[in-house]
Amino acid sequence: MPLSRPTLNPNVLRVGDAVALVSPAGPVAEARVQAAVRELSAWGLRPRIYPHALDADHFLAGSDANRVADLNDALADPQIRGVLCNRGGYGVQRILEHVDYDAVSRDPKLVVGFSDITALHAALWNRAGLVTVHGPVAAQLERGGIFASTLKHALMSTEPMVVNADQAEPTFSVRTSGVAEGVLLGGNLSMLSTCVGTPFMPDLEGAILLIEDVGELAYRVDRLLTHLGNCGILKRLAGIAVGQFSEPGHGNNAIKPPAVLMERLGNLGIPLLGGLPIGHGDRNLAVALGSRATLDADTGTLTVAPAAR
Repeated sequence: MPLSRPTLNPNVLRVGDAVALVSPAGPVAEARVQAAVRELSAWGLRPRIYPHALDADHFLAGSDANRVADLNDALADPQIRGVLCNRGGYGVQRILEHVDYDAVSRDPKLVVGFSDITALHAALWNRAGLVTVHGPVAAQLERGGIFASTLKHALMSTEPMVVNADQAEPTFSVRTSGVAEGVLLGGNLSMLSTCVGTPFMPDLEGAILLIEDVGELAYRVDRLLTHLGNCGILKRLAGIAVGQFSEPGHGNNAIKPPAVLMERLGNLGIPLLGGLPIGHGDRNLAVALGSRATLDADTGTLTVAPAAR
């Protein structure tokens, strides 16, 4: 979707608002969902666990039909003001063609998640122009701390989010210089790559691309970036925000993902900023996808306008 197209900003959540807990991807333990219910209730919200949220069918949270039914019911219910995905895992792309995008356009509401939920973020932006939240899934709220505070800020505040590059992050060395402004889009690199060629892949012309991934060896990261490059996507970006990248196992490989990220992205001639605590690590700061952002590689900050109004 062209970045000049009008966007839909949901309303900020307020005390007393109802929020849906749905599982459009992988299965989740009931105890983790109940922990999310307790946390959200403490914020003054009214969480509802949807009928199939605790289903499990191998690596999916139940059948495609039931997973998308819960999602569509939540998107269409005027009482629901936020839709929180319980976890990522795998499965969202199997249901994207059946999502009720007309309901999204009629009544935009906050949609939250990351990892496999990247595909849903992309589709909601591409089909409806919905600004969404790339942030902790509901199952992570059992950890409290930064996971709870960053999500509460994203859902119940209209203040921008400022993310500072952290020297403790393995991707901290991935950096060029300069300042970029544009719409922040992206998320999990693997999921974004598999969206290419589908009707759900956003137009990234002039965008700031957010990327993160988990458990990927350096050569796999190289393959994913090469794919985006061969598709002509990387050369159309305004800047790149690099979150957390982790290797499988003990990480004893000679070549690390940050080296590949710097090699493949550092010569694009655009601002590049790594070290952002966004993704599958010990911190997962929430940022709006589809909102205007400023990436300042010189000061090491990514400033993102809020999703909610």
